[in-house]
Order: sequence, then C-alpha cells, then structure tokens
Amino acid sequence: MQHAECGHDYSHAIRVMKNAEQIAQSEGGDISIIQAAALLHDVSDEKFSNGNTVIGLKLTENILKKAKFKSAEREKILDIIQNISYKGGFNVKGVPSIECAIVQDADRLDAIGAIGIARAFHYGGYKNRELYNPEIEPKEFENAEEYRQSNGTTINHFYEKLLKLKYLMNTPTAKEMAEPRHTFLEQFLKEFMNEWGTDE
Repeated sequence: MQHAECGHDYSHAIRVMKNAEQIAQSEGGDISIIQAAALLHDVSDEKFSNGNTVIGLKLTENILKKAKFKSAEREKILDIIQNISYKGGFNVKGVPSIECAIVQDADRLDAIGAIGIARAFHYGGYKNRELYNPEIEPKEFENAEEYRQSNGTTINHFYEKLLKLKYLMNTPTAKEMAEPRHTFLEQFLKEFMNEWGTDE
C-alpha cells in the first residue's frame, strides 16, 4: 500500500485490525482470519489498481501463502476481503461469516469519528474536490459504479456515506462503538455549517 493515498495506508490497516480485535473479544470468530483480512483488506481495492481487482487478489493470496495460511484459510480470508466493501451501499450480498461481519464493521468504524473526518478531507484533497458547495446537493446513487465515479464535494460524502454507516454495522459491539463516532460527525457538520454561514 506504499503508493496508496494516506487514508488507506498501513496505519489505516493497523487501526482496522485493532478495531476488529476489540469487536472479536465480544463477538467471537477466528482471530487469525480476522487479523489477516483486516491487514490485507485494501490490497485488492480497485482504487489502487486502475479498476483491476484480479491483480490485487493474486498479490493478497501470495502474501497469505508466504505467511503459511492453509488453502481453506486463504479462501476464507479472500472471501472476506471481496465482501466487505461499501460500494455506495449497493454491496447487499450480506456477510458470509462472523469474521467477515467483524472486519467489515472494523473498516467502517475507521470511516467515522475524528479519524473518519480527517480521512474524508484528506481523500477529498487528494482528488482535488471542493470542501463544500451549497449549490451541489448530496446524491442518491443508482448503482455502485456511479458511486465510484462520483466527484462530489467532501461534505456531500458525509451525507452520501459516512452518516449511513452507523446503521449498517453488523455486530452489537460495533453498533455501540459507532455511536460516539457518529455523534461526532453530526457535531462537526453542525459547526462546519455554522462557520460556513448556512442555515442548516
């Protein structure tokens, strides 16, 4: 991930793993599977391979082979990685295992709260997007591809994704962890709009 933007770097992977470990303490699951999937979950993300997920999945599998994971374990980890992405809210296949549910929750927790705000604005800057434009309304996307191609403002991203994540957590533990982070998003938006001079 050395060439990924900083919102999806090694530090992000470590935070997701720590979130996942905390959730797993209450929710169970195979911890080695959870840790590996959390650490490697972004390696195959098409954002970092010009839309090609096959390259990243092969790289991920090679890493798992070198780490001596058995074939069945590799299959489970790769299955998690392929099923946790938000995809604009269109990833509705459901999670195939408790391990997948935990890693998905852990990744989504890192997208909200103070770090989630920092990551959102970092990515917006990376893409040279406007901070906010009151003339551009948040969108309801028709499909995952439209979501992926969106160039909306960073503030719109809060309404299009971040504020929805609290309601999409799978596990009771993650739902509890999401509450204060979600509240922080709402407080931030209120202050942002106040300073911008809007009536919202």
